[in-house]
Amino acid sequence: MMPILEPRRTFTLSQVTASIKKTLEARYHSEYWISAEMNKLNYYSHSGHCYPELLEKKDGKVVAEMRSMLWKSNYDRINKRFEEVLKTPLSDGLRILFLAKITFHPTSGVQLQIMDIDPSYTLGDLQREKNETIDRLKSEQVFDLNRRKVLPILPQRIAIISANTSKGLGDFLKIIDENPWNYRFFHMLFPAYLQGEKAITSIVEKLQTIRKVIHHFDAVAIIRGGGGDVGLTTFNHYDISQAIANFPIPVITGIGHSTNETVAELVAYYNAITPTKTGEFLLQKFRDFDAVVSGSQNSMVDFSRMSLNNQNEKLQISGRFLKSGTGKLVEKNKGKIISVSQKVSHQTRTNLTIHHNSLNATVSKMQSVSNSVLSRNNWMMTDFSGKIISSTKRFLVNEDQKVEQIQKNINILDPINTLKRGFSITRFDGAAITSSGTVSIGDDVEINLFRGKINAKINSKE
Repeated sequence: MMPILEPRRTFTLSQVTASIKKTLEARYHSEYWISAEMNKLNYYSHSGHCYPELLEKKDGKVVAEMRSMLWKSNYDRINKRFEEVLKTPLSDGLRILFLAKITFHPTSGVQLQIMDIDPSYTLGDLQREKNETIDRLKSEQVFDLNRRKVLPILPQRIAIISANTSKGLGDFLKIIDENPWNYRFFHMLFPAYLQGEKAITSIVEKLQTIRKVIHHFDAVAIIRGGGGDVGLTTFNHYDISQAIANFPIPVITGIGHSTNETVAELVAYYNAITPTKTGEFLLQKFRDFDAVVSGSQNSMVDFSRMSLNNQNEKLQISGRFLKSGTGKLVEKNKGKIISVSQKVSHQTRTNLTIHHNSLNATVSKMQSVSNSVLSRNNWMMTDFSGKIISSTKRFLVNEDQKVEQIQKNINILDPINTLKRGFSITRFDGAAITSSGTVSIGDDVEINLFRGKINAKINSKE
């Protein structure tokens, strides 16, 4: 027997949503201050309304998520206050403290209607993150490492981390590439995201890439086109700040703002504030060096000119003293010079006369002796000449006979004639072999015959 079922009570969807709405309005009738991360602002320009996506994270994981609405009138008022306090408009990725009502709509469900946002909370959260990063870097003793690096006197090779489309990058390049002194820089762009969720990873990765080619660069310039404090939260992050602090060459920042410095700027070798100032900082290094060189050059020219003038004056004074002293000395010794000159002249004439007479006497004696010797020798030469001619003839006859005998012996001993008789000459390294000890087994030798030669290899010897 089938059981009797009670009739089912059925509700329409609108009845359910109406009940939920009534319950929520009865329970949550007040406005509440709530803290959350605004993941996306979702601003619609045609209406002026915003539909922020709100998150709460714990240990990097989303533990709560909810949609919200921010009507145009409230958005305009809140956004104006943000620009006044934080120097930047509302944007994605901010931690906010907001006043909201819990609402329910049959088609969109539970939402938070944002009535107000406290900009001081967001600013304080940024400061908290900044302080935590600073304290951590100091505890690791790396906070001022990059500031202690040495920048070359002329930093010409610059690695640039910036966005391809950044206006700040254009300003920086215009300053260094179009400088009126024609200083030349080598620079290479390493494109990176400078804002948003990808910025931290992107900048750190570019620093790691530059490390691999660090020998090509003198410094790194991080260039950004400006923005308020909130837009710079990326540069308070520990990962970026730690990478800059530990970088092996100087890092120069020009991320374009004039408010409190970010941690990345504090740990960098130099914070030039804006891209334009960064370019001017590098140019000033060249200008300072140029001034030193020019000053040294001018000093050297002045010193050389002064030294030449001093030496010229000394030379002129010395010349005057020398001329005056020489004149006085000559005048003083003029009489002595004339007396000595006369004595030398008289003595010279006397000596010449004596030597002339002695030479004439010697010549006469030599002529007499020579005539006597020549007469005696002339007779002896005539007799001796006859004997020499006779002896020479006999000698020549004997020598001709000896030469003929030697020629015959030479012909007999001529190697050619020996080779004609069937003999040969064996050579090793160009020298004739006369003993088996001269060569070794395996040596190559050359055998010369009357006609031709033979190349052979020593296989055995005795």
